[in-house]
Amino acid sequence: MAHPAFRPLRVVTLLCALAGAAGCGTAEARDTPAAARKLHVIQGLGFPESVRYDSAQDVYFISNMAGPGSLKDGNGFIVRISAADLGRPEVLIEGGRNGVALDAPKGMAIAGDTLWVADIDVLRGFHRHTGAPLASIDLRPHGAVLLNDVAVGPDGSLHVTDTGIAMTDKGVMYRGGDKVFVIGPGRRVSLLAEGKDLGRPNGITWDPAGRRWIIVSFDPFRSEVYAVQPGQNVPRGRRRARCWRAGWASLTGWSGWRTGGCSSPAGRTAACT
Repeated sequence: MAHPAFRPLRVVTLLCALAGAAGCGTAEARDTPAAARKLHVIQGLGFPESVRYDSAQDVYFISNMAGPGSLKDGNGFIVRISAADLGRPEVLIEGGRNGVALDAPKGMAIAGDTLWVADIDVLRGFHRHTGAPLASIDLRPHGAVLLNDVAVGPDGSLHVTDTGIAMTDKGVMYRGGDKVFVIGPGRRVSLLAEGKDLGRPNGITWDPAGRRWIIVSFDPFRSEVYAVQPGQNVPRGRRRARCWRAGWASLTGWSGWRTGGCSSPAGRTAACT
């Protein structure tokens, strides 16, 4: 696979064996580092930011910013890799080709045959099989600063985090505007939560057992995991994340920074950390 934006970066696919996973709630388990065994390294991606597993196709999608995360340069791309053959990645979606607009793609979510992608201040939809562009939801009129992750709710609504930061060639700068957008029927935009209490929301996933949203913050000094209940604007249960479920994990690394988010389809966990 050749791409002009490739860098000497990598995506590492790991099989995580978590010590004391059954006793995850104990203080001892939370303080015990997870043990992991490396299975495969995919070299040379363009600032890979996020991973999403598609259980129907048994493939991983990897978003690549191909530069600073706030730069609108039109050269972002998304790679697809078969879980059965991690050594043969292919570029499925690429900015500037086949009618695709894509600047710096980050978190992704799958709803039906649409792969939704957070792209700075626009939420973009692509066909998960062909990569063809399907939809574009502009969140700039709603004050979007940096859309970071996407998750699908139990009612089919899309939830999108806005970290409120600028990712530039000079580093990460906080601009404010921490939000979690909700895209409902008819693409109506509303807010699940907003404000500095969100701590620069980054990764997001739905917790069906607790019927709540689990969010990971991007705070550079104290990243936290907390819950937001539908209809409430106040994060609850803040704690540092040290315990993960056993399963598969895929991690992306870019430009020396780190970011987080997870999902658990079909018993597998795709996480960026």
